Amino acid sequence: MIFEENIKKNNLILPNAANPVGSYVASKIVGKLLFISGQISMTEKAELIKGKLGKELNTEAGYAAAKRCALSIVAQAKKACGDDLSKIKSCVKLTGFVNSVDNFVEQPKVINGASDLIASVFGDAGMHTRAAVSTNSLPLGVAVEVDAIFELN
Repeated sequence: MIFEENIKKNNLILPNAANPVGSYVASKIVGKLLFISGQISMTEKAELIKGKLGKELNTEAGYAAAKRCALSIVAQAKKACGDDLSKIKSCVKLTGFVNSVDNFVEQPKVINGASDLIASVFGDAGMHTRAAVSTNSLPLGVAVEVDAIFELN
């Protein structure tokens, strides 16, 4: 239960694992891999964090938005594992999408918010591969979306 201890130690509060609002599933286990669908940036009050990086939002705000995405990823992983995070062996990969203007180039710094959060919860098991991708739009106008792949025990 070290992952749960890390959540408490870091004073993290997981949001509710939201049900999908489209024609997909929030998570899917294939063999020993757990896939988590893209989680969008939302505040503690479940309000959308909207805007473009490099216009309405700066890198620090994007970092915070990516952290919120990662909290939702952990919540979805916990739900998929029957509320038992010890079933997770490691985080394999994060893919982060950043709603940004054409000349914004700090996508990696934004997605570090998600990477740092995952590492704070899962420690060495949270070290993952990653992509940080710029996009001209995201669903509902949100600033950041992140999906994940975990390896199960």
